[in-house]
Amino acid sequence: MTESTPVSQPDTVEEPLDDGAPAAAGGHPKFPVTARTKARRRAVEVLFEADQRGLLAGTAGAQNLRELAAERAFHSANRTEAPAYTRQALAGVADHLTEIDETIETYSHGWVLSRMPATDRAIARLATWEIVWNDDVDAPVAVDEAITLARMLSTDDSPRFLNGLLGRIGDLADTLR
Repeated sequence: MTESTPVSQPDTVEEPLDDGAPAAAGGHPKFPVTARTKARRRAVEVLFEADQRGLLAGTAGAQNLRELAAERAFHSANRTEAPAYTRQALAGVADHLTEIDETIETYSHGWVLSRMPATDRAIARLATWEIVWNDDVDAPVAVDEAITLARMLSTDDSPRFLNGLLGRIGDLADTLR
């Protein structure tokens, strides 16, 4: 009896992305995950938490968001400091929270903010701030990133809904400032 030569195995193991998205054929991530995407996702997670805890309601919403963002910048579940862009985005959303919510309600035909899935609200708030008030991000990039986050985190209908909503906001961004 002869021994067969062992087949060499690669030294790398395919691991799922930290966002849980499976790898597509060829080993490439299903969703492109850049450092900025990770920062956006972290901002969405903080916005989602604030929303679920009822911290964004009323006149104290912006201040509550600032306080939670400051806490989560250094004390998070993954025990890492929040990226600078996460902190900048959360500060921007807090600065314009009332205007952002009014804009979303105005252009989400047939939807009131409270009826939207909480994840979609968080993504829409972040993307609206990027589109209207953040001059460092082009509107199409913000919309594309929001759709990527919606595919990763929300319902099957969310990418289409957010694309329509944020596209309308992007078209009118200059008049909304």
